[in-house]
Amino acid sequence: MKKLTSIQSNLSGTIQVPGDKSISHRSIMFAAVAKGTTRVSNFLLGADCLSTISCFQKMGVMIDQHGDEIIIQGKGWDSLSEPTDILDVGNSGTTTRLLMGILAGRPFHSVIIGDHSIAKRPMNRVSNPLQQMGAQIDGREFGNYTPISIRGGNLKAISYQMPVASAQVKSAILLAGLQADGVTTVEEMRTTRDHTERMIRHFGGEIEQLGKVIKVQGGQTLQATEVRVPSDISSAAFFMVAAAIVPNSELILPNVGLNKTRAGIIEVMERMGASIELIQDEASSLLEPTGTIKVSYSSLQGVEIGGDLIPRLIDEIPIIALLATQAEGKTVIKDAEELKVKETNRIDTVVQELTTLGANIEATPDGMIICGPTPLSGGNVSSHGDHRIGMMLSIASLICENPIFLEDAEAIDVSYPSFFQDLDKLVK
Repeated sequence: MKKLTSIQSNLSGTIQVPGDKSISHRSIMFAAVAKGTTRVSNFLLGADCLSTISCFQKMGVMIDQHGDEIIIQGKGWDSLSEPTDILDVGNSGTTTRLLMGILAGRPFHSVIIGDHSIAKRPMNRVSNPLQQMGAQIDGREFGNYTPISIRGGNLKAISYQMPVASAQVKSAILLAGLQADGVTTVEEMRTTRDHTERMIRHFGGEIEQLGKVIKVQGGQTLQATEVRVPSDISSAAFFMVAAAIVPNSELILPNVGLNKTRAGIIEVMERMGASIELIQDEASSLLEPTGTIKVSYSSLQGVEIGGDLIPRLIDEIPIIALLATQAEGKTVIKDAEELKVKETNRIDTVVQELTTLGANIEATPDGMIICGPTPLSGGNVSSHGDHRIGMMLSIASLICENPIFLEDAEAIDVSYPSFFQDLDKLVK
């Protein structure tokens, strides 16, 4: 149980948040199946991304770590060998689902397992299309839950209409499509983060995109390259909100990824009246656009959040809910059913924990309604093993009248091991 108390003054300073989790995962995966030596810098050393490294090492890939620089010796798709041990993904849904797409095309048997949270997350959204392509996949409830068994190889291209807005599902199909016979087509219901599409091009592959329709030719060979991982906007979001709700605060966050398919948090905060300044990096990587974000305390107004905006901020909804508790009027979050199958059911968990703190918030079938502004009181809360819930509650403690006692604070290590140290540096 970690005790967190409100601050007596404000937050100020510059904070470099760690590398992007989604991009760090993908950098290892693509480097492992590319030909040559890839160097990845500013890699996120969180538990989830380290699980990805471990899985590929078990398949014979040489990976060396020097601080946050990772060196991967790739030898192409055929260099992956049948693992002699179970592939443990820990708490990482990204590792699980994207790895399924890679393993679907490999001519060997493998088994994926994770922690108790992964065991509850649905995998048939990935296993179903991969089975249509020819992979043999089994697991609890016919491949819906881990442990997942995969015997891959000899894939055929498919045309697939996405039933859910999920970058993980899309990415798994595209990774399988790179190994399949023919052209694989994916049609999204809503545009989701495009890190996989960008990574394919960055590693010398070809991919065609027209609106929400994406096509990839099978049999492509990828080439090693350099990857500079930008700072994670999902991690930056917690400090952005902190600056916006703690009086007299001003924070600067450099080198943050500003990919438009991920930057919905910026649009929402601007609509709510937050004081935000963006300075685009002129020398942004060809892989991902980056820039500096400056946020200051300001008065806020409630807004409605839904539709195509949701996939662009799905991971930030817990901290947006906290932001809304300090906004004038009603904030409605809708079309966010995907929150139910994250590390926790984030609709129920966010509502439960913020209600404990005194927020005026209620759950709906596809989101939540928050009325504000309301003072937050403090009390006993839990991350429920969900890193983003843990960080949201930690930021909430900054404005609570009484201390917060946070259970399972170590869950934050999944994506931000230095979170509390960085937060302490900003308290004045």
